[in-house]
Amino acid sequence: MELLEIMKNRRSVRAYTGETVAEETLLKILKAGLLSASGRAVRPWELITVRDKETLKKMAGSREAGAKMLEEADCAVVVLGDEEKTDVWTEDCSIVMANMHLMADSLGIGSCWIQGRLRKASDGRTTEEYLRELLGYPEHLKLEAVLSLGMPKDHPKAHTEEELLLEKIHQEHF
Repeated sequence: MELLEIMKNRRSVRAYTGETVAEETLLKILKAGLLSASGRAVRPWELITVRDKETLKKMAGSREAGAKMLEEADCAVVVLGDEEKTDVWTEDCSIVMANMHLMADSLGIGSCWIQGRLRKASDGRTTEEYLRELLGYPEHLKLEAVLSLGMPKDHPKAHTEEELLLEKIHQEHF
């Protein structure tokens, strides 16, 4: 499949069947993240995979809203950035998330980007504090986002070229 077609097909999936995502499929998704570009090739990211159902249920409380799909997900990938390595860790970690999101969809796996940085948990703490306590990652690593993964109950329709807002492209000046 051509890359543009993969990008058109990629949609956020928030409902999962409960079926297992095969280990080799998860590894391909993780490799796509590890192949991401980063400023000066610093690669400031660390990834935590979570498959334990009780932990996933607890992770669903990491946001006031927008993380409930973790209760039914087969797994999640937490993307952390090392702010001591670079000041552009957020951008670098966003590329990791985007690559994994695209790879998951291309393999028939549903995924959803759950923003973590600068968000609040259901208990009033920050999402970062909530997940740090739950997953035990060190203070110098900062939360970017969580990617939920699971076999999709259904897949939203692909985007079409007609939906593209071409008026957002400016030539030479605004």
